[in-house]
Amino acid sequence: MSENSQFRFGAATGVGSMPGGDAREAAKTVTGTFEDFPFLPELPARGPGADMIGRTAGLLVELYARVEPSGWRLGDWPGRDTRRARSWLGEDLDALEEFTQEYEGPLKLQAVGPWTLAANLELRNGEAVLSDAGACRDLAASLAEGLRPHLAEVRRRVPGAQLVLQLDEPSLTAVLRGRVRTASGYRTHRAVDRQIVEQTLRDVVAVHADGPVVVHSCAPDVPFALLRRAGAAAVSFDFSLLTERDDDVIGEAVEGGTRLFAGVVPGTEGPLSDPAGSVMGVRTMWRRLGLSPGLLAEAVTLTPACGLAGASPGYARTALAHCVRAARSLADNPE
Repeated sequence: MSENSQFRFGAATGVGSMPGGDAREAAKTVTGTFEDFPFLPELPARGPGADMIGRTAGLLVELYARVEPSGWRLGDWPGRDTRRARSWLGEDLDALEEFTQEYEGPLKLQAVGPWTLAANLELRNGEAVLSDAGACRDLAASLAEGLRPHLAEVRRRVPGAQLVLQLDEPSLTAVLRGRVRTASGYRTHRAVDRQIVEQTLRDVVAVHADGPVVVHSCAPDVPFALLRRAGAAAVSFDFSLLTERDDDVIGEAVEGGTRLFAGVVPGTEGPLSDPAGSVMGVRTMWRRLGLSPGLLAEAVTLTPACGLAGASPGYARTALAHCVRAARSLADNPE
């Protein structure tokens, strides 16, 4: 969308998931760390319904899912798993509202995108929704319908926020390449036509017509060009997975006005370099692309490489704060 060039993204934010199960503590950490670009935390450690698939399944309209031993499966009516997902989301929104009083600025919400949802939700026969083209269309339409009231609810609770919608698509590359396994595990589902993938994404992106959409994937080979054509204003990715062969597509994205959410801080426990070291690769890539150093802060938001659900609470806090310091380093010394 053309307005995105005027949209003021923050210099750093998180991906979505956080460790632990305390919604207030997570909201306090996120809003205290990212004063100019907080996000709605997700706490999958609470169990089914707080995980990314169950949480988004709870948003669906006229489609319901329940937990089976094999994963989330579509059913005929909303059961306790759907109610639990909606209850936890409400708890998270209550906490976010509490810690964003008077807040004005960008605020990010996350939901699973249509193709990762189709690859991970099962039909009644146990196969992935991905196996049925009609079911994929119905699922995408249900997701789009469910996102509208969700966005409206957050606008009501945080009226000063400019909402950024993140669609999590870690399975997208596998969908495009025919690598999603069937229920038996012996075969894979056929690759979905790229034009169908793009159009479906475009339809869901269009739900957030008055704000930017970022698509996140921490898998290798993120299809940057397809996501741009589908209307994504930004692409979120694990920076460590880029290679020099991605230079052309990254350069085209930046020159086309697409913002990069560069995951430069490891999502799992480990020693962190100094903030300048964390962004050295970003600076190196920028020089290789021949782009103006002055553009860096205008084109890049720093994040962890992926969600932090598997980290300790202490490391999660450290990683988020490190993103802020690294972004400051990048802005102060883009060369």
